Formats: sequence, C-alpha cells, structure tokens
Amino acid sequence: MQTSGVLTTTQPIIPGFHPDPSICRVGDVYYLVTSSFEYFPGVPIFKSSDLFHWEQIGYCLTRHSQLDLMTVTSDNLFANTPGFDRGIYAPTLRYHDGWFYMVTTNVNHGKHFWVKTRNPEAEWSEPVWVEHDDLGATIDPSLFFDDDGTCLFTCRSLKYNGIVQFAVDIETGKQSSDLGVIWTDHVGKDAEGPHLYKINGIYYLLVAEGGTEYGHLIAAGRSDKPDGPFEPSPHNPLLTHRSLNHSVQAVGHGDLIETPDHQWWCVCLGVRPNGYPPAYHLGRETFIVPVRWTADSWFSIGGEDSTSLDGATQKPFHEFDTFDGDQLGLAWNFLRANPVEAWSLIERPGYLRLRALPASLDDDLQPIAFVGRRQQHFDCVISTKLEFFPENSDEEAGLTVFMNAFHHYEIYVTRTDNDRRSVQMRRRIGSLQAIVGQRDLDDNSPIILRILATADLYSFSYATGEDAFVELASGETRYLSTDVAGGFVGVFIGLYASGHDSTSTTNADFDWFEYKTLIVAGGALNGS
Repeated sequence: MQTSGVLTTTQPIIPGFHPDPSICRVGDVYYLVTSSFEYFPGVPIFKSSDLFHWEQIGYCLTRHSQLDLMTVTSDNLFANTPGFDRGIYAPTLRYHDGWFYMVTTNVNHGKHFWVKTRNPEAEWSEPVWVEHDDLGATIDPSLFFDDDGTCLFTCRSLKYNGIVQFAVDIETGKQSSDLGVIWTDHVGKDAEGPHLYKINGIYYLLVAEGGTEYGHLIAAGRSDKPDGPFEPSPHNPLLTHRSLNHSVQAVGHGDLIETPDHQWWCVCLGVRPNGYPPAYHLGRETFIVPVRWTADSWFSIGGEDSTSLDGATQKPFHEFDTFDGDQLGLAWNFLRANPVEAWSLIERPGYLRLRALPASLDDDLQPIAFVGRRQQHFDCVISTKLEFFPENSDEEAGLTVFMNAFHHYEIYVTRTDNDRRSVQMRRRIGSLQAIVGQRDLDDNSPIILRILATADLYSFSYATGEDAFVELASGETRYLSTDVAGGFVGVFIGLYASGHDSTSTTNADFDWFEYKTLIVAGGALNGS
C-alpha cells in the first residue's frame, strides 16, 4: 500500500449540491454517485479517468418505477417530514462480477433497494427491494462482496443506534443471515454512512459520525472478520474540521478508492460556509483527499492541517442552453416527479415550453412545472429569455432561486389586478412572503430575466428589447442557506410556471438559458 500523491486539483471536485459521494473503479475508469433527495431523476452518476475531472454521464434512477417521490407511506419515520427532507439518501456504488450496483434508501417508503447495470451510461434495472428484520428507521446502505461470494448489507439503524449488518441474496434482496450490530457511536453522534473494505486480508469499516453538521467526521475500525468486532483506529477521527478555522466545514461521509498504481484516496462531502455566523447555501459538495497508510496497517485521511481541502480560485464556467433537440441536458432536474404534461421541447422547437400546473413554488408535495439546475458557484450570472403573456393575476412564469418550498426568491412575469402585464420580484423566507419589486411592462415583447449572484447577495433585474437591465430588488443568500432553511439540499436555479390553484392554458416559452461564472477583479465582478 502506498501513500497517495500530491493533490493539486481545484476543490470541490464536483461543486454544488452533490452530497454523500460513493466511488468505484473499473480498470482505469472511476465512477461516482451522490444523493439526490427530492429531485428527479435520481442519483447522478459521474465518470473520470483521473479522479479530479468529472463528467456527468447520466442518472441511476430515471423512471417512476425506480423512483417514486410522490407516494409517502404513513408507517415510517419520515412520513411527516417536509418533502425536501425525504427522497433518496446516501447511495453506495459498487462493481462486482461485471455488474454495477447502486444501493440506496427511498425514505418516502422507508425502504432500501438496489439497481444494477452492465453499462452505467445506459439504463439501470428495476429495483430489488431489501427484505430484512425490523431495524426501525434505517438509512445509508452499503454492499460488500466478500471473496467467498457472500454479499453483506450494512446500514445505519436508529433502532439499534449504530451500524448493523447481515448477508443478503443479491438476486432477491432477502436477508440470508442473522442481524449483527457492528458499530455504535465512537467519536461523535449518529454513526452512519458505513462502507466496508477488505484490504490485504484485513476488513476495514469506514463510518461517518457527528451528524451531517459542523461536527461531522470520518472514523474507521478494522477486524479480521467482516462482522467484527472492529477495533477503532487510534487515529480517529481520521478527518474532521470541527472547531477549525477552515474554509471547508462539515467534512465527512467518505469512501475509499485505490488507483491502478496503488495510490489511495478518499472522496467525501463538505460545505463552504459564508459570513458570520457561518451559513452555506450551495449545499454539501464532493471533495477528494489523500489517504496515507502507516507501517502498522492503519491509515489517515487528508493532510496534517487539512490543507488538501483548500479550494483554488473559481474556475470559469459557461453554459448556454438553446433548448434545441427533444431532450433536456443532464444538468436539468424536476421537483419530485417529471411533469410530462407541463413541459415540452418539441411543441415549439428551439424553446422550452412550460404549461402552468395548479401547484406553486410554495407547494411542498405536489408536482410543479419546474425545470432546475444546481447553483455550483458563488459568483455567477444566470439569465433567460421568456415569452409569456398571462391572462390573469393567477398566472406567472419566471426564474427562481430555490432552496425549498419555504425558502425561495423569484423574478417573474404576471398580470396585475388592474390588468397590466408586470414583472415582479418576490421573497419567501419561512412564513414571511412579500413582493419587493414590481414594474409594469409597456408592450408584449419578450423579456430577459437575470440573477446576479455573489457569495452574499442575489440581485434580480430584467430587460426588454434593446433596453438596459433594470434592477428590481435583491435578497441575501443567507436566508436560502441550509442553516436557515433546513433540509439536506442546496440551491437550484429554476425555470417555472404556476397557475396558483388552476391549470393554465397560457404557454411560457423560454428561448434560452445562460449560466456563467463571474470573477472578481479589482473589486468588481466581471463575466468570465
């Protein structure tokens, strides 16, 4: 076993809301998945040849039969939680005997399942649901294939307050051995995110502890048997930034990977808080850190002072979507379900057409005419060109900065009570909601809606024809942060339409969408 090389990549390696990374390698190619919670499709999957530059190649869960986020069973712990606290938790990706397996939890149902494929860039199978003894509420499942062909299933059990394990039949999902509790809280609270490995004949268990909060950490144990008992590492916690003055916080939930030349790395999640008290709105992101092995077959994760997690200057990024073709790009997501009746790329070629459903952005459990992508950079400008001519004040369409149904800002076109077409900016912060900017529009020309984002502030503006942009209002990023809004996701930038309790027949046609980073030069923000 070797210590990994010097880390020179920009962190995070996958920015924006991409938590709970899990990784595997097939030959010289690496694959990585992350949690997706209430967004559809579910479980984005990425590909890399060097561990540091990643390309999204698809999603593991693309069909309603694989991912039902609208049905909530009444007999699980998460039944009464908001929609943004439910959905898909903590997937694990493994490769065995020619098959890729992705195992995860849909907490809407309170159940674990896996899907499989021989080609991760193609379709994945229908779910195989795990049948097991009563474990109470469980999350964060993982599969481990031992040398004798046994498949071991580990997960976090709230009933047993720790990590539990049993063998499963990989074809049927049925439990095939007795249940064992193999790890309870060792360094911090809420032991979760278990991953089991066999390295040089020794079984290692990697666990996240401390809660997915600012006290988050990674711990490990080892044993000569896969079911333990596991001796805790003398180096625990292996990685944490708790009580450190570091730009990356809440580091944890790791997964180990070995390169073909026997270097070792760990992918993990972390957040980049801003301001004081600290708050983060981009969500939990994916980072990578080196693994260093010791002479006594233990290992540490990261540098001694964790400088390996430091990020470099924001790299330029530019995305311009003209909505050509009949498929949305991989960056786009829906809320909870794909509302096929509410969007089209073919009814008006070259446009994304949204048809308003009765639900609004304030609805936490209903399908919404919403197409969004993650915000992945602090400093960026987002704009879209919209043709929308509402018939009444219930109809609206526009551009939103969306954390969840109770915390979002938007700039949109509607019609006022005095029958004037209008552009407005609204802020919703918890139970408080207000229109904070409004201008009547003089004609029926298309409108460009724009959001200028910095680490602290969103500024909303619009332009018609050849006119300059007019700023309507702004809103602080802090009030869309996880620290204020709650939940486990990050900010999305969304195109949306709503009929506010009625189905609209008025089409909202988005001609294009642009997302580009800004760089700070001489104290001013400039386009990349």
